[in-house]
Amino acid sequence: MNGSNSGGVGRLTRRDAFRMMATSLTLGRLPALRAQEQAGRLGDRLRVTTIETHEISVPYDPLTTYELSHFYGPTRRTVYIVRTNSDLIGLGEGHSPENPEVIRKYEGSNPFDWIGDETSLSLGMAMYDLMGQAAGVPVHKLFGPRQRAFVPVACWTVSTAPARMARAVEGYARRGYTWLKYHLSPFENVLDQMRAMEQVAPRGFKIHHDLTMGGTDDHLPELLEQIARFEIAGGFEDPLPEKDMEGYAELRARTRLPIWYHHAPLGVGFEAQRRAVDGFILGHARIGEAIRRAGLLAQLEIPFSLQNVGGTITRAMTIHMQAAFKTAWLHCNNDTESWADDVVRERLEPIQGRVRVPERPGLGVTLDPEALDRLRKLSLPAQPRWILRSKFADGSRMFHAVDPSDSLFLVRPDKRREITLGYNMPVETDYWDPDGTPEFAQMLARLQTSGMVWERGR
Repeated sequence: MNGSNSGGVGRLTRRDAFRMMATSLTLGRLPALRAQEQAGRLGDRLRVTTIETHEISVPYDPLTTYELSHFYGPTRRTVYIVRTNSDLIGLGEGHSPENPEVIRKYEGSNPFDWIGDETSLSLGMAMYDLMGQAAGVPVHKLFGPRQRAFVPVACWTVSTAPARMARAVEGYARRGYTWLKYHLSPFENVLDQMRAMEQVAPRGFKIHHDLTMGGTDDHLPELLEQIARFEIAGGFEDPLPEKDMEGYAELRARTRLPIWYHHAPLGVGFEAQRRAVDGFILGHARIGEAIRRAGLLAQLEIPFSLQNVGGTITRAMTIHMQAAFKTAWLHCNNDTESWADDVVRERLEPIQGRVRVPERPGLGVTLDPEALDRLRKLSLPAQPRWILRSKFADGSRMFHAVDPSDSLFLVRPDKRREITLGYNMPVETDYWDPDGTPEFAQMLARLQTSGMVWERGR
């Protein structure tokens, strides 16, 4: 938090927080309403006629294909093409198709009916794309005056072997990124990972550590202090369970690097009042929710970012919003860099960790019909079940069967109630893929019976 405003934050009451959030939503609607006036008769007559829903498969970028395929297998997402009674077309996207009942709410409506939309983030993107095009302004002007022309954007990967983590740092740094986020996993030693990444990281490159709200036996103040000794250490997300606001406040007082809060169960207002963290990450917040919280955080001078995962359409919408929100100066994550292809012609790549905000009307991205057709038809091979193979300093070996449909296990193995581990254990891990050998088949059969196998060293 900004120290110059600490006194005001301390006196914030719950009533103050609610009033600020309500006022921010009202003010957040005004620029879009003015844009509707600017659009004139076109804006008044504009109607959504059809909404096309396209499910696509996109291959991972070669830089991280191996580890992402093992964690998640091939993934799919949904692209929306919203057509109108004019030649304007709006674009949106999301993780999975919206419920048909939700889609019907938008059909026949005027896009300007969805100012401050709190129904669907995916379709809200398309409505704002249409509003901006109708008014002849970039989407960020629908939220207010532009605060920044370049928005900080981070890259992302999964926790894997130190050498592969270093390879990701090298590759993304060459592409212009200066922040890398990943979820720590107790199957990898975080300090070994940090040593490997620091050896190859250019000056100024930072690591964003997501601790996924606990689940290990670590003494967190000590662990965070050890990580913070590395020059590339940048900050910590969700180091404690989401409801432990007092614990967050105490940990923040003991930690040199910033602590960010993603899962705010009380809606940011009370967490901000408690001064429990240094900043917030608003994950997949619907547009109206983001406007409301952005106003509160601006009033208190608390930094935040929007974490909306998807392709270039999602990245475009996210950086338009962060360009207009006063304190949205934290790096955002879209994971757009994780995929090797997209359905739009533009690529919003960073320079020194920042992406230029498009200034064309709407989102500023254009559909590539051939790419959409190609990705809609693409069928990627499934990732079969594989075995996570860990070796400890005493020679003992631990085995787990991994199903890509349950990727949370790889960062929170405690969820299976078999074992609790730590992030600084003397362990090395590799991936054992189905190889047709009797040894693999026998181990997989043992794991299906026992859940996990831990053998003494030989």
